[in-house]
Amino acid sequence: MMGADKNNNVAALQAVRLYKLSHCNFAEELEKEFGAYLDLDAYPHDSCTCTSPSAKKMIGKVAYHGDLWVRKDYRGQGMPTVMAGLAFGVAFAMWSPDFVCALVARELLDKGVVAQYGYVHDELGGLKLVRQNVLNEYLLVWLTGEELRSSVDCDHRTKLFSVT
Repeated sequence: MMGADKNNNVAALQAVRLYKLSHCNFAEELEKEFGAYLDLDAYPHDSCTCTSPSAKKMIGKVAYHGDLWVRKDYRGQGMPTVMAGLAFGVAFAMWSPDFVCALVARELLDKGVVAQYGYVHDELGGLKLVRQNVLNEYLLVWLTGEELRSSVDCDHRTKLFSVT
């Protein structure tokens, strides 16, 4: 997805990808996808592992909410909330996934950015990537398909915000 400003210049980019997992789980798919970028001939100690128990249970249609980029002059204005809301709505409308998930650095959770996305679950062990002897660790954050449906269900929102 691309968001543009009033001059039609790119202001935000958001990636979402659907995995149809019937023969493996999301943890295995992550290890396969990210492990493909490792050069084990040059760096034999490189590795890619996903130890998240929840990722090992994710099968079916998994929408992976990937990178988000926001232009500097639009940062601090709630763009993660807007872009994630749009990504969730599009994923729901196009695919009706069993899960929507992302990998995030711990700092994003600590800064409250992940809360702006609307994820309700987080777990260590989403991805541990050692590349060229540098360690990067990511948490897995996710919503179930039912939680996604509830977040985009207009009747549900009306009931939540109705004044009696």
